[in-house]
Amino acid sequence: MKSTLILSTAAAMMLSSAAVHAETLRLLTWGGYAPDEVIAKFEEKTGHKVEVTKSNNEEMIAKLRATNGGGFDLAQPSQDRIAGPQAEFGIYKPLDMSKIDTSLFIPSMLEATKGNTTVDGEVYAVPHIWGTSGLVVNTAAAGDVKDYVDLCNPAYAGKVSYRLKRPTLIGFAFSMGMDPFAAYADEAAYKDILDKVEAKLAECKPNVKTYWDGGDELKNLMRSGEVVASMAWDTGGWQLNDDNKDITFVAPTSGALGWIDTFALPARGRADEAAYAWINFVMQPEIAAMITKSAGNFTASQGGDADVDEALKAKYNASFPQEAIDNIKWYPSVPAGLEALEGAALDRINAAK
Repeated sequence: MKSTLILSTAAAMMLSSAAVHAETLRLLTWGGYAPDEVIAKFEEKTGHKVEVTKSNNEEMIAKLRATNGGGFDLAQPSQDRIAGPQAEFGIYKPLDMSKIDTSLFIPSMLEATKGNTTVDGEVYAVPHIWGTSGLVVNTAAAGDVKDYVDLCNPAYAGKVSYRLKRPTLIGFAFSMGMDPFAAYADEAAYKDILDKVEAKLAECKPNVKTYWDGGDELKNLMRSGEVVASMAWDTGGWQLNDDNKDITFVAPTSGALGWIDTFALPARGRADEAAYAWINFVMQPEIAAMITKSAGNFTASQGGDADVDEALKAKYNASFPQEAIDNIKWYPSVPAGLEALEGAALDRINAAK
């Protein structure tokens, strides 16, 4: 009887231990970032369960603010939406980098994200999905367009397009030899950069066929030949390449502008073990390729493009040799007040004759 009691107690302890380690991961993420086939593989391999809530940056921050960082165990905000909200609301908790296999990540992206999400010496995020904006060019008609300022070449009068949005201001600033991100902490210096970019874009207006708003509008302009070069996003250029092999995405010589959606731990998450397991699982190259297929964007997985569809992989490699990846200008957190300055500059550009 005593022996039976000991065995029963041991069995109970084993079950208790298993229950502790088999967690449910409540994932707050974007559409396409956690496809069903990846979830199934993760659950089979680890024993953890995954519950997905699809969201966007604004909703993620609102949800975490409402619960003081509770309700979810892993979130995927963009890297420029972490340091500010953390400093103001305390909705995340620092990562334990010893629990993350950093060899799985593209080094330059990992370091950029860590730098942009460090608060009081603690790292709050690592990269997952990334994309860029740069140039979409009809290489047969405008093959010498290599940087943002080339859109102002008189040879392309009436045949270029871009949006009147902050990425255009920032891209032109870099192309003009300035570093707007380095001036974020100095409002006067940033205003001086904006003034110079504003003057350039006002001067460039005769080249602009139209300021595009939506992706379909730009695609139609490029397909028809009305526009031969534009500032736009990478996936848009690759999609156009399916229709016309002369059209593709070009990473500007001054650097494409990069966004990164990350992995961050909500402050009151309760399944950290499952969260770290998910990060290390999905950053494996073969799993990353599955996510690229689902999301349409590449990941920060080192070698994650190896198993991607060959056609998409070829477009990616053509647009992003290693030096172009290393030259990406990743968006840092935006200080208060800067977007108001940018909006005023954009309004003046729009009104310029």
